[in-house]
Amino acid sequence: MYEEFFGLTEKPFSIQPDPSFLYWGRGHRLAYAMLEYGVLNHAGISVISGEVGCGKTTLIHRLLDQLSSTHAVALLSNIQQGRGDLLSWVLMGFGQPFAGRTHVELFSQLQAFFIAEYAKGRRVVLIIDEAQNLSVDQLEELRMLSNINAGKDQLLQLILVGQPQLKDLLNRPDMLQLAQRVGADFHLTPLSREEVDAYVDTRLTIAGAANRIFADGAIDLIAEHSRGVPRVINIICDTALVYAFSAHEKTVSAETIESVIRDKADYGVFGL
Repeated sequence: MYEEFFGLTEKPFSIQPDPSFLYWGRGHRLAYAMLEYGVLNHAGISVISGEVGCGKTTLIHRLLDQLSSTHAVALLSNIQQGRGDLLSWVLMGFGQPFAGRTHVELFSQLQAFFIAEYAKGRRVVLIIDEAQNLSVDQLEELRMLSNINAGKDQLLQLILVGQPQLKDLLNRPDMLQLAQRVGADFHLTPLSREEVDAYVDTRLTIAGAANRIFADGAIDLIAEHSRGVPRVINIICDTALVYAFSAHEKTVSAETIESVIRDKADYGVFGL
């Protein structure tokens, strides 16, 4: 809609996870470094947590882009207690048949899959997004799966990604055995004001912007009202570009951001 007006080749502030638009702030660099460390050093369990919209899923998709054919990877994001057997979910994630089998048969089949992949020289990586929705029993079952090994080599690497509740869950006394298996972890925090400026500039540059589009005062308000959460920054900036385009303004001013915030509060479904 507004891309040509601002000299952009694509929308810079989509709320869909897109690794090509990843902003490498300090927190995201460290979080990704821990993910890479966990995979490369065969950590049994890695954990990435953070507030909603902080970019955890985007980091995971970046990791998926980088993993080679030497890895068999499954990404699951909707496992919840009461929505089917955990082993069935895992087998489905790896493209293995699971229907009509008992729990013991499912476990046997999954173990056979791990061993077969190991024999091919392939590492098995299971990534569970929104892992804060897992129950204590499901987490314990995952811990037991991560115990499957061949000699000194673990056959499954587990990556748990979730909201701050996941961090709280893993700190429970009855989760001690699992927590002690975590070889790499990081908690993502919101961006600072300076990082918000760099984040907006980075995404605009990737989208083809040749000039600065957001005024300094606009960035100040974006940082304040988004509280540094990337997804909220995207919502504000995308709407602000629509407003500026409608008014034929090449620069997004602080007044435009104020209008966006006010209208979101008055007429939006969720506000900001």
